[in-house]
Amino acid sequence: MRPAFSVILFTTLSGTGFGLWCWLGLRIAAARMLTPFEPIGWAIGLILGAALVAAGVIASLWHLGRPLRVWRAFSQWRSSWMSREGVASVAALAAALATFAGLMFPGRAAAGSVAAALLAALSLAAVYCTAMIYASLPPIPAWRHRLVVPGYLGFALVGGLFPFRACVLLPPLWSQVVAALLVLGPLALAVLKRRYWHDLDRTPLPFTRGDAVGLPGRDVSVFEGPSTDATYVAREMGFALARKHAAKLRRIALALFALLPALCAAVAWALPSATLPALVAAAIAFQLGAIVERWLFFAEAKHVVSLYY
Repeated sequence: MRPAFSVILFTTLSGTGFGLWCWLGLRIAAARMLTPFEPIGWAIGLILGAALVAAGVIASLWHLGRPLRVWRAFSQWRSSWMSREGVASVAALAAALATFAGLMFPGRAAAGSVAAALLAALSLAAVYCTAMIYASLPPIPAWRHRLVVPGYLGFALVGGLFPFRACVLLPPLWSQVVAALLVLGPLALAVLKRRYWHDLDRTPLPFTRGDAVGLPGRDVSVFEGPSTDATYVAREMGFALARKHAAKLRRIALALFALLPALCAAVAWALPSATLPALVAAAIAFQLGAIVERWLFFAEAKHVVSLYY
C-alpha cells in the first residue's frame, strides 16, 4: 500500500493523545486514593492530549476528498469501524471536557472522577477502533495479523506515558512503577514489532491470482497487462518497497521508538534532576520512531490485487 503521510500523522499523534488521556483518566479517577492532588498538572495533561488528538484529526482531513462531508461518516457506526472510531473519539472528547470541568470546579469532583474513568475507557476504545479499521480488511493479510491491534494499543499507551509522567506527580511507589514501565514499555514494543515483522517476512500471501480477479480456486494466467497506463489501483495498492530499504527502516524505527526512549527513561529514573529533559527527549524520539513504524505498516502491506497488477 502507498503510505499516506496524513494518515500516518493521524494514527501516531492521535494515538499518543488518547494514550495520555487514558493514563490521566486513570490517575484522576483514583485521585481520592493517591496523593498528591494536583489539578493544574492534570489540566495541562488534558489540554496537551486534546492538542495531540486535534492535530491528528486535522492531519487526517488532508486525506479526504471532501472534508466538509466528514460528518456523514458518523452515520454508519453499526457496520463501519471508521464510524465507530469517530463516535468513540467524540465521546472521549466530551469525557475530557467533563473531566476538565470537574478539575476547575471542586464541587463537581465526584462527577469529574466518573468522567475521568469514562475518559480512560473511551480513549482505549477509540484506538481499538482505529486498529480495527485495518485489522478487519481481508484483502490485506498483513493487517489481519493478531499483533496489529495490540501494536496500536501498545504504541498509544507507551507514547502517552512519557507526557503523562512529565505532567503528573505520583506517590513514591507509583512513581517507581511508572519509571519501570517507561523503560520496559518501549522494549516490549520492540519485541512485538520484531515478531510481527518476522511473521510478515516468512508467511506467503494466502491468495492466488484467481482470488485477485474474483475467481477463487481457479488457475488464472495473464497474457496481457491489465492496463496500458498508470491507474489509481496500481499506484495505491501496488506500492513496492525493496527488502534492503525495509530492513534499514526497521532498524531505524527500533532505535527511535525503543532503544532511545528506554535509555532516556533509565536516565530519568537514575537521575531525578534530569527527569524532565530526559522525558522530553524520549517522547520526541518515540514519536519519530512511531512515524517510521507506521510508514512501514502501510508500505509493507500487500493488497491481493497486486497479484494481478
